Amino acid sequence: MTTIYLIRHAEAEGNLYRRIHGWYNSLITENGFAQIAALEERFRDIPVDAVYSSDLYRTKTTARAVYVPKGLELHTHPGLREMNLGDWEDMTFGFVRHYWPEELARFNATDPDWTAPNGEGFYQLGDRMERAVREIALAHPGQTVALFSHGTAIRQFLARAGRIPPEEWGGQPHSENTAVTCLAFNGEDFSLVYQSDSSHVPEELATLGKQQWWRKSGKAEDVNLWYSPLDPARDWDLYLEARREAWVTTHGPDVPFDGDGFLGHAKKNLSRTPWGVTLAFAGEALAGVLELDPSRYAGDNAGYIPFCYIVPERRGQNLGIQLIGQAVSVYRPMGRDRLRLRCAPYNDRAQRFYKKYGFTKIGDEENSRVPLEILEKYIGYEC
Repeated sequence: MTTIYLIRHAEAEGNLYRRIHGWYNSLITENGFAQIAALEERFRDIPVDAVYSSDLYRTKTTARAVYVPKGLELHTHPGLREMNLGDWEDMTFGFVRHYWPEELARFNATDPDWTAPNGEGFYQLGDRMERAVREIALAHPGQTVALFSHGTAIRQFLARAGRIPPEEWGGQPHSENTAVTCLAFNGEDFSLVYQSDSSHVPEELATLGKQQWWRKSGKAEDVNLWYSPLDPARDWDLYLEARREAWVTTHGPDVPFDGDGFLGHAKKNLSRTPWGVTLAFAGEALAGVLELDPSRYAGDNAGYIPFCYIVPERRGQNLGIQLIGQAVSVYRPMGRDRLRLRCAPYNDRAQRFYKKYGFTKIGDEENSRVPLEILEKYIGYEC
C-alpha cells in the first residue's frame, strides 16, 4: 500500500491580491512562509520517501517544508499544476465579476461544462491530475509520497478518485492553504484516509478562514477590486481630490498642498503607461487610486509607486494590498524585481501596513518638503 499526502501550496500572491492565478507563476506571501513553517513542524516526525510538486514556484517553495528537512530531492511534475485559466490569468476576481459575472458564477459552481477562455475545463483538469498522481503512486509501491499541488486541482482529483458524479463536483469542500489530504493507493484504486486537514495552521495564519467567498452562510462577500485607467477627459478632479485628502490626513492642513505639482507628475506618468494613474472600483463605486511611475528607479530595476490610496469609507477593509497586487501585475512583466514607494515616518497606519506586507526602509528622501522614508519590497523570483 502506498501512502499519498496531497498538500495545497501556502498562501500565494493570488490568494492575497485576489487575482486569478492558475498557470501564472505567483510568489508565496509573508504569511505563506509562516504557514510553511507550521507545515514543516507537522511533518517533522512523519517518514516520507519522495516529494513531488507542480513545476510552479508557489508549490516548489511550499514543498521545501518536507524535502529540505528530510534531505530529499524535489521532483517536479507539470501534471500537478493548477487549472489553466487561459485569458483570465492574472485578472482580478473583481474584474471578471464586473465584465463576465455569469461565467465567473459557472466557474465558482464547478460547472462541468465550463471551460476557461483559451484554457482548461474541469474534465481536462481531472484527467490530467489523475494521470499524474497515478503515475507517481505507481512509481513508489509501498512507500510514502508527498505531493504539492493547488486548490482546484486537488478538488478535481478527489472528485475523480472518489467517483463523485459531475453534477456533485460543486459540493467538494475547499481547502485551506497548506491543508493536507491523505490517501492510500493499492495499485489500482485510491481510498481517502482524511481530507483537507489544516489543524497545523493557527487561526491567525489562516487564509481561507478569513475569507467569505467559499462560505454558504449568507455572510457578506469579500470585496474584490477591479481597475480602470484614469480618463484624462473626465477624472483629473477626482485624482486631485484624492491627493488633497491624503495629504491633509497625513501632513495636516498647515503644510501647503501642491496640487499643480502632483497633477503635472501624474500626467507624465499616464503618458508613460496606460496604468500610470489607475482607478480602483468595488462594484461600481470608487475604492481607491493607484499611481505608477516606471521611469524613476528604473536603473535599479524597481517599479515606483508615487500614490497608493484607499477612499476613507473603504479603509480598514484590507483593500490596500490589492492595490499593491495591481502594481506587481504592471511592473513584473516589465522585468522589475522590486517595488519602491515613499511614506512619512509619522504616518503610523501606513507604516504598519507596508511593514506587514514585506516593505522595508532602504533610505530617506532628500530635498523633500516633508520627511519621507523610501520603502522597498522584493517581487522577483529567488533561485
